[in-house]
Amino acid sequence: MRNLLLWVVVALTLIGCDKTPERGQRPPALVSIITVEPHTATIFANLPGRVEAVRDAQIRARVTGIVKKITFVPGSDVKVGDVLFEIDPAPYQAALSQAKADVQRAKADAMGATALAKRYAPLVKINAVSRQEYDDALARAAQATASVLGAQAQLQLAEINLGYTQVTSPINGRVGRALVTEGALVEASVATQMASVQQISPVYIDVNQSSAQLAKLRQAFKQGSMTRVSEESAKVNVLLEDGSTYNHAGRLMFTGFSVNPGTGEVVLRVEVTNPELQLLPGMFVRVRVEQGTEPNALTIPQQALQRTADGKASVYVVKEGVAKIVPVKVGSTIDRGIMITEGLVAGDQVIVEGLQKIRPGAPVNAKPWQVGS
Repeated sequence: MRNLLLWVVVALTLIGCDKTPERGQRPPALVSIITVEPHTATIFANLPGRVEAVRDAQIRARVTGIVKKITFVPGSDVKVGDVLFEIDPAPYQAALSQAKADVQRAKADAMGATALAKRYAPLVKINAVSRQEYDDALARAAQATASVLGAQAQLQLAEINLGYTQVTSPINGRVGRALVTEGALVEASVATQMASVQQISPVYIDVNQSSAQLAKLRQAFKQGSMTRVSEESAKVNVLLEDGSTYNHAGRLMFTGFSVNPGTGEVVLRVEVTNPELQLLPGMFVRVRVEQGTEPNALTIPQQALQRTADGKASVYVVKEGVAKIVPVKVGSTIDRGIMITEGLVAGDQVIVEGLQKIRPGAPVNAKPWQVGS
């Protein structure tokens, strides 16, 4: 009997060893969610643009001559009237002297002609001279006076041309490199470019927005679903090439009234202060321009949005403890993320973190999402 009990225990032990335990169910994935609720959102447009100088003056020759001296350091700041180049003034000084002599000669001729006309005036009354002689004297006096005026005009022109041998800056700004060297011949007939001066504090940024986007905004304003922001009070921020935000806010100057037929875009001009000269002409930037407010916006963080290869957008929502994928339509970029125009309703719980651990229909363990977590 004792042996029989021993064999029963051994058999039960073997049976227990042969039995494979059931595989445990995978625990629900831990995800972070937000509950979407309507709120007032500021609508921004992220637009590409390039920096333009407020003033860009091309320094060109206005007289023909040999460059005698370059008086500036490339890249330095200059003021209105600063001399940048000196052109050999010798021929223009000679022309000025000749013009002065011509004025004196014309004045002398005018003096003699006028005196003769005055002497003939009483003589013609007593028929001491003929009327024809008197008229000729008056005409010569008038011609001599006109000659004086012509000579004075030539003198003024000679003074102007002599002044042009001192090539000055027409604006305050930063001068670039010299495009000619000492000894080079510059010509007034072709207006040889010698340098350029740019005023880059402040600067303009010309950005482009599609006419379709503007039409959509105007329609929303008309329907009352969005509130327009005036150009004077619109917030404008500049994003640099490395993605950082420029330290100084901009000002929207105007929105263009014509559409580029080649691109279908409208130009918006922004003015930005540039005290550190960080923004340079030709630099590519992006500009965030405030365009209106949405009183009942549903928004989600950027990282909650999923996109397929064909560009369609979707999000994961938690319903009855499982993850479900929901197609959505995306609106404008706003302060707190992206606005969703279709697909979500108030109260939906959207998964923000833990997306890589889930699939449609998978059970999830949801917790509130913390910004910056």
